[in-house]
Amino acid sequence: MNVIEARRTFKHRLSKACLLLLFFAVSASADWRPTVPEARLVGRGDFSWFGMSLYTARLWSSEAPPAWGQPFALELTYRRALSRDTLVKASLDEMRRLGGASLDDATLQRWAAEMREAFVDVQPGMRITGVYLPDKGCMFYVDDQLRRRVTDTRFARAFFDIWLDPRARDPQLRQRLLGLAGPAE
Repeated sequence: MNVIEARRTFKHRLSKACLLLLFFAVSASADWRPTVPEARLVGRGDFSWFGMSLYTARLWSSEAPPAWGQPFALELTYRRALSRDTLVKASLDEMRRLGGASLDDATLQRWAAEMREAFVDVQPGMRITGVYLPDKGCMFYVDDQLRRRVTDTRFARAFFDIWLDPRARDPQLRQRLLGLAGPAE
């Protein structure tokens, strides 16, 4: 093979490699929006704990308020750095509080493992979006990149109940997310 043919072969292989990388980059960065057809912002609100602003929550759905029979997305944009372990522990505490005696330790351990795979240590400005999929479970995206699919439908309901159950820790945030109250002033 002469130098000209070698260059052509190299360029050809390089272009194939670049196309392949581009394909994987586009696939990996696909966001949650296609899983919630016709999603529109239903409501938003801020969550603070002991006066410290932790995140802004936004609820997206094709219906207002969303129904458990339709997919919806809950997007949390963090204002503080929080560790994955803190996110998992806080979520488990709320799931345990809302689920009561119906949640055994084995279930909570499985759910903790799912959340450790789904979550990351967050920094201000980062987003974690959970997408509820009726009868299928849920998916978690970190800054619009799919991080984890969870097929446990009981987990999915318990997770989103943290914000949407009438007994949610912050009833005003729940009302705002569901579009039943205006945003906080």
